[in-house]
Amino acid sequence: QVQLVESGGGLVQAGGSLRLSCAASGRTFSSYAMGWFRQAPGKEREFVAAITLGGHSIQYADSVKGRFTISRDNAKNTLYLQMNSLKPEDTAVYYCAARARSLATSFPEYNYWGQGTQVTVSS
Repeated sequence: QVQLVESGGGLVQAGGSLRLSCAASGRTFSSYAMGWFRQAPGKEREFVAAITLGGHSIQYADSVKGRFTISRDNAKNTLYLQMNSLKPEDTAVYYCAARARSLATSFPEYNYWGQGTQVTVSS
């Protein structure tokens, strides 16, 4: 198993930036493909970005492409999400997730989840 803990959320004005981190412990972090998802009140959890085990392949949701960057540091067992040009519609709880296979973009395909971190973007 792997345990995941997100951090870095907060309140930011529209146009601002935040960097989320997801610290992993337990089994070898580099054995997992990782993803970021988000869930706004009253909405379903949606895919944001995902990255393969070695970081060589990445996918983004169209809504964040060009604004968000996912990355990982396997030596530090940490996943990151750099969020720039934030918009009020980016407001949500952000979750990191892990799966012991290839990259995936739907949340049922992920086995392990963090507790989430709140991101609020004011207009």
